[in-house]
Amino acid sequence: MTLHTRLTGVAAHLPEITLSTAELEERLAERNPALDLPRGLIHDHSGVRRRHIAPPHEKPSDLAAHAARRVLEEGGLEAADLDLLIYAGVSSDAVEPATGHIVAAKIGAGCPVFDIRNACNSVLNAIQVADALISGGRHRRVLICCGELPTAGTPWTLSSAEEYVTVAASYTVSDAGAAVLLEAGAEPGVLAHRFSAHSAGWPAAVSAVDNLTSDPWADRPTIGPLTVDSAQLVRGFENIDYAVFHKPLADLGLTWDDFAAICVHQASLATLWWFCDQVRIPQGKVVVTIAQHGNLVASTLLVQLARAVSSGRVRRGDLVALVGLASGASAGIVVVRW
Repeated sequence: MTLHTRLTGVAAHLPEITLSTAELEERLAERNPALDLPRGLIHDHSGVRRRHIAPPHEKPSDLAAHAARRVLEEGGLEAADLDLLIYAGVSSDAVEPATGHIVAAKIGAGCPVFDIRNACNSVLNAIQVADALISGGRHRRVLICCGELPTAGTPWTLSSAEEYVTVAASYTVSDAGAAVLLEAGAEPGVLAHRFSAHSAGWPAAVSAVDNLTSDPWADRPTIGPLTVDSAQLVRGFENIDYAVFHKPLADLGLTWDDFAAICVHQASLATLWWFCDQVRIPQGKVVVTIAQHGNLVASTLLVQLARAVSSGRVRRGDLVALVGLASGASAGIVVVRW
């Protein structure tokens, strides 16, 4: 029998603590009294109104574990039922070991694990790998999970207003956990995936390792702020052949109008709509999360999918497109029948 890969469950964990953009700007002003920091810049340039902040004691593995437990519980499964666990995120608890081991230990899984990391496309690449392993008969049930803790790199002390502009992207990010369960099945669920990269554009968006981590028992890892050259980043994406998005649809005889929902990575509201215009994605099909939840990094697409499923926007049998854009620069798409 030909094996196919099905997505059988998805879950998201969004920390209850939130911080509005106005509150964030007020904190920055209090901690940098010598600087005249412009108000409204963060919202005007990103569209972000609010972001989630993980409790001080939680690490990326905790956020991933919350979502992993939820997706297992909703599927009536135990951690012992997993054949493989893949951790796919930008944030990690430590350089070594793989964060997947820490998540597995926290949820009680005894299966093999490994990490996949490719900036905000980490989850998409993990689906690509899991699909190959499942359709090849190597594994039957794979859990992909992600825990993002980018607010750990928020720069609260600034040397100048110019530095504020340079690290402004660090003020748009949000903490989150997400998980998706993939299983072998007779009917195809993962219909297509395709990826592309323009690696010469990597300097456009960089978050350097600051202190990850000198103390493995510290409350949370310390990372450097995210610095972004927006113009250079856009040029990097313009160098990616947009056929990466259109060819899988053409091969399947689909158009964007055939999808119940299109999940697109969202670093800012302006770039989201710019990108949709470039590849002709109808705005009404997009699951928008950037305004109320911030930039959720690699968990973005799964959080959007979980919201679309829980709201009834996506039902079993519906088509969903997961469209990824990431620093590096890389782009990709996974076409799914839910």
